[in-house]
Amino acid sequence: MKNIKIAVLGGGGKTGKYLVNQLLKEGFSMKLLLRTPEEFKIQHSQIEIIKGDAIDANAIRLLLEGCQAVLSTIGQRPGEPMVASQATVNILKTMKEYNIKRYVLLAGLNIDTPFDKKSEKTTLATNWMKTNYPEIQKDRQLTYDLLTDSAVDWTLVRVPFIEFTDVSSELVISLEDCPGDKISAPDIADFMIKEITDSEFSRKAPFVSSI
Repeated sequence: MKNIKIAVLGGGGKTGKYLVNQLLKEGFSMKLLLRTPEEFKIQHSQIEIIKGDAIDANAIRLLLEGCQAVLSTIGQRPGEPMVASQATVNILKTMKEYNIKRYVLLAGLNIDTPFDKKSEKTTLATNWMKTNYPEIQKDRQLTYDLLTDSAVDWTLVRVPFIEFTDVSSELVISLEDCPGDKISAPDIADFMIKEITDSEFSRKAPFVSSI
């Protein structure tokens, strides 16, 4: 599978940089969508950079052309238009056009699915997000609905507090509730990349955390 090219969104972010470095380490080539390429410090012959924004359909078409899978760690920037659902609309449409099957994206605990049995702690975290960031919450929930309505082989990776450290831990995964309080950025990268090739959680939204 190392001969496939990955389209990456959010690669310039804190979590995304770990993802890019891990993809390089594992021998993948990729196309990155970056709004400010001049600020991106990782240089490698396996990286092709597309300048643009995820809410721009034309930028997504340029990004996905020639790729066989899509990885996204995009987050919401304060004071800017909602990005998650619009990016997913653009991505799903372009994946269909280019016959790309696999889409793995990162999200928080606050997304609800019909399969959840959230603990009191996870429910509190979800409700806090709904109360304090209702627009972002609604946009992220809409993203999940868009995925379930699509025919794409997607995985929505739900994670708790992200630690930006090089320490890796044993992971615990659940489709019903978040078992732990934190996860490291390298562990997120490893899990997302593994999902590209394994598709163990195809069309599911696993909670992933450290033990």
